[in-house]
Amino acid sequence: MEDVIDNVMRQEFVSVWVRDPQIQKEDFWHAHIDYEVCINTNSMCFTKKISCVRRRYSEFVWLRQRLQENALLAELPRLPPKNPFFSLNSAQQVSQRMKGLQEFLDVILQNPVVLSDSRLHLFLQSQLSVAKMEACASGQTRFSVDQAIQRCGCEFRRFHFAEELPEGEDKACCDSDCESTSSSGLGQSSEAVTASEEDRTPCPSTKSS
Repeated sequence: MEDVIDNVMRQEFVSVWVRDPQIQKEDFWHAHIDYEVCINTNSMCFTKKISCVRRRYSEFVWLRQRLQENALLAELPRLPPKNPFFSLNSAQQVSQRMKGLQEFLDVILQNPVVLSDSRLHLFLQSQLSVAKMEACASGQTRFSVDQAIQRCGCEFRRFHFAEELPEGEDKACCDSDCESTSSSGLGQSSEAVTASEEDRTPCPSTKSS
């Protein structure tokens, strides 16, 4: 019996991708960058087996702080450090940060203690804000964690290469009421913006001089 359980556990997998950085304008003066976080898994720990959401750096910072509180003596991996001179239009800086976020998720998704934290699942498989994730995880919302995740549909088209999905995986799309991920990509904006605090920055005026 133990051999059967061990075999099942070895067959479980959790794959995560952090990619597709996008510059998002908050208003005329401010912008930030967010990333697509995609999960593909057969683990029973997850409500949905495939999902894609968008998250920004400050949300990763919140996630690590909350997970560390529940991880007791286990030290979680570090996030890429804050950079007061982080440029939203610097492909090198964005790529380095994205790689660091990917490595962070790769490690914590192997930690069984972390996997039991509902805030991790809301972060990965819902598009709720930080405040709503906190409220939902604390049972202060009219919807449960599973309901919040089910409301956020996945888009298989975001898996750009067929080989990224296991053989035989259903590629049919499911309905989504999440916000669109079709905003302009990194490098397509003509406005050079430089972050002075985390990944948030004032947008320069577009008026010609």
